[in-house]
Amino acid sequence: MTEYLYHYPPLYSGILLKRYKRFLADIELASGELITAHCPNTGPMTGVSTPGSAVQVSKSNNPNRKLSYTWELIQVHDNEPTWVGINTFLPNQIIKIALEKRLFPELGEYSQFRGEVPYGHDQKSRVDFLIYPNNGELLLTENNRNIYVEVKNTTLAEGKLALFPDTETTRGQKHLRELMALLPGSRAVMLYFINRGDCTEFAPGDATDPVYGQLLRDAIALGLEVLPSRFQITPEGICYLGLAKCKF
Repeated sequence: MTEYLYHYPPLYSGILLKRYKRFLADIELASGELITAHCPNTGPMTGVSTPGSAVQVSKSNNPNRKLSYTWELIQVHDNEPTWVGINTFLPNQIIKIALEKRLFPELGEYSQFRGEVPYGHDQKSRVDFLIYPNNGELLLTENNRNIYVEVKNTTLAEGKLALFPDTETTRGQKHLRELMALLPGSRAVMLYFINRGDCTEFAPGDATDPVYGQLLRDAIALGLEVLPSRFQITPEGICYLGLAKCKF
């Protein structure tokens, strides 16, 4: 039996007609109804927004919502037919569950963690997760350092190779620099949430953002840890598949 970290609500099948203004997607449902759905993804969605593709949407019963439907999944055919997660609000929710279940042995033992913790220059940034070993006490030893974890949703692929980012990201560059500044006093982890199950390898998207790619390599040389985490996406739910192999 598949162990899902997240179960989707009931989904409706359709065909993507077009995505526009970043937050909107016109979709024809299997019933023939034409809808405009909310697109919860601000990025370019390179390779995962092709008109004519099969999609899945959820529906809210909240009468105050302007758009009842939310675009959740798209099916791509880069390798074999594969569902890809579109909703960028989900990765952090799922990683929170995975941390609660201790699914990443690479992080070692820890007592607790918090989300959205201020850090960085002037404490103006927020790290996705701060993990505390030893009941929250900061112990500056090799095996008992606080762990700062940044999560990046990853959907771009070339064959079996997942790539991040899919566009130039000054925000992503900033996050790398802030994580580098934490080393070596703390552990810093970049967790790439590979939001599709067909990729077994990971590399930085040098063609889309060479600055990010070089920064990532510089950060790794300083001690940044990389967890390219694979997830199987289906209309039923999302489950963890383990780590992809780094190719850089």
